[in-house]
Amino acid sequence: MSPSRSSTWLAPMILCVLVACAANGEPHLSASYYDTTCPSAQHIVQSVMASEVAADQSIAPAVLRLFFHDCFINGCDGSVLLDKTPSIDSEKDAEPNDSLRGFDVIDEIKSQLEHSCPATVSCADILTLASRDAVALLGGPTWNVQLGRKDSRGADKDAAENDLPSPHANLTDLIGRFAEHGLDAKDMVALSGAHTVGTARCRHYKDRVYGGEGGADIDPAFAELRRETCQAGGDDAMAPFDEQTPMRFDNAYYKDLVARRGLLTSDQELYGCGGPLDHLVEKYSKDGEAFARDFAKAMVKMGNIPPPPGMPVEVRLKCSMVNTY
Repeated sequence: MSPSRSSTWLAPMILCVLVACAANGEPHLSASYYDTTCPSAQHIVQSVMASEVAADQSIAPAVLRLFFHDCFINGCDGSVLLDKTPSIDSEKDAEPNDSLRGFDVIDEIKSQLEHSCPATVSCADILTLASRDAVALLGGPTWNVQLGRKDSRGADKDAAENDLPSPHANLTDLIGRFAEHGLDAKDMVALSGAHTVGTARCRHYKDRVYGGEGGADIDPAFAELRRETCQAGGDDAMAPFDEQTPMRFDNAYYKDLVARRGLLTSDQELYGCGGPLDHLVEKYSKDGEAFARDFAKAMVKMGNIPPPPGMPVEVRLKCSMVNTY
């Protein structure tokens, strides 16, 4: 067989193997997945994240939010990173994702990894590692990340529009949304602690601070403070979830809930109804180490949400677009 004919057959065969094999069943994840193929992977991710967060701390909660929004739509498959094309309706264009940031950081990590270990480390794994490092760089816990995810060859804008937990959701809806992904109420309370850092737009909390749905159970002084923010900047005005330590990953979020100073309706829904969730919030508000342990466990659990069976996946060479063969 001539070289030219061999190469003609080889490319489609590689595509079929890469996509079909990865789409069969759930990925087998392991903390040592890249130990042989790309031993510098975790160091590169950590190095870029450290540099970016040193320049702008707000990148850390932004990357953490990217990870949540990725995993809640068709599993942790990097679909949130894809740009719009004639065949892809980008999740970036969904209304709940219109304020997502950090894509350029993931792209920079991917660029460095492609230089060191071409076609090896998936964008989904990069985002998972970067979110772990984002937490650690703000003083939070660290944990062993299970690796070996693959990147989807598609996105689901409709799911991103409709299936992400709403900032206006009640407790029943929140529990249901998390349960759909195999996450129980304890996981939900622990993962919600990610709101100990970062900010939210007025449009997402004004229902609470202006006395609408979810506005009854609120500290009046806190409501007035946040109304001032909305009045000064309109619907896009930003406010920190935690006023005291907005960029330190600690247990202040839970102290705020106990004090009825949760920013979003969906935040305050975790506390105030009595029962096990109230006890858990109170526990975390008093014991930051317990929160850190449970948050780390819940992040590993969420990070293990696989894409749907049969979804074509690959290791993308560029995080914003699928590979061409």
